[in-house]
Amino acid sequence: MSDNRGVQQRLTRVVSADGAVVAYASVGAGRPLVYVMGWLTHLRLSWELPAERALYEALAQDCRLVRYDRAGCGLSAAVARPASLAFELEQLAAVAGTLGEPFDLMGTSMGVPVAVAWAAAHPGTVRRLVLYGGWARGGDLSPAPVRDHVLGLVEAHWGLGSDVLTDIFAPDADRSTRAELARYQRACSSAATARALLALSYELDVTDRLGQVRAPTLVVHRTGDRAAPVAQAEVLAAGIAGAELALLPGRSHLPYAGDRDELVRVVRRFLGLPLPRRRADGLTARQREVAELVSRGLTNREIATRLGIEERSAEGHVERIRLRLGFRSRAQIAAWYGARRDLI
Repeated sequence: MSDNRGVQQRLTRVVSADGAVVAYASVGAGRPLVYVMGWLTHLRLSWELPAERALYEALAQDCRLVRYDRAGCGLSAAVARPASLAFELEQLAAVAGTLGEPFDLMGTSMGVPVAVAWAAAHPGTVRRLVLYGGWARGGDLSPAPVRDHVLGLVEAHWGLGSDVLTDIFAPDADRSTRAELARYQRACSSAATARALLALSYELDVTDRLGQVRAPTLVVHRTGDRAAPVAQAEVLAAGIAGAELALLPGRSHLPYAGDRDELVRVVRRFLGLPLPRRRADGLTARQREVAELVSRGLTNREIATRLGIEERSAEGHVERIRLRLGFRSRAQIAAWYGARRDLI
């Protein structure tokens, strides 16, 4: 596939048991993989963020990836009902009810305790369970004064609060990427919803349900995660019978930041999905075209004109190249391509 414009997610809605309208998206075809996202979500904006979309496209190869916006986030309208584990499970139930077959289940961040609770209560629905960057007891994430300070900051100054949390979630990202992620968080929900869901993150405790999980389970965690201590991954793996624990290097809490490719390989191997094949440099044919044009000094607009694509698509290709190669700037892309010109 030479251009990712051909890969599109399908957006639809389903109504939960208590009448909440839940927006969900699917991409790919085959066995379902339900992906319970973290704290704040936005199905459309996350698909437009190159690094996050790249993660979903990689996971969706040879299967059907299903994600959803929880109430009050993204494309799912806010409701009067307060955030709770029971409400989280009802929204997941509404999405799961559209599948009609057992599915693989992957939870990330706050989605981990939700996925654990689901797998414990509905063992017949879960084929395999993947838990990334999560925890068993939210109260153990940080001391109470720190939690109270962060909650107060989000409630009183959502702009500053999103900046602080972005620094925690993606400490290795450059300044422009962190600014983009902070804006993304603010676009996902109101300050009130953000505060309520963050408070729920700290309140969730599924330690008593770990022993009830029967599905084969993979717990994967980055060792330097600043948002969720690696000790929580060890608690999860020790509490679930037969669980595998995969510890990856890195500090990013966000699954699509840092070494996304290694995370995808670990997850797909566990799920029994083929590992993606790609060139040693990891770039697609179209991305190599873009890298060449970057090396010649063309702007995103000029690249778009040259290739007959939209400027946003060109921008996305450049960002994917930068992330794939671990670079921080266009200049590094240009230097890399120039050094490899005779090999490409």
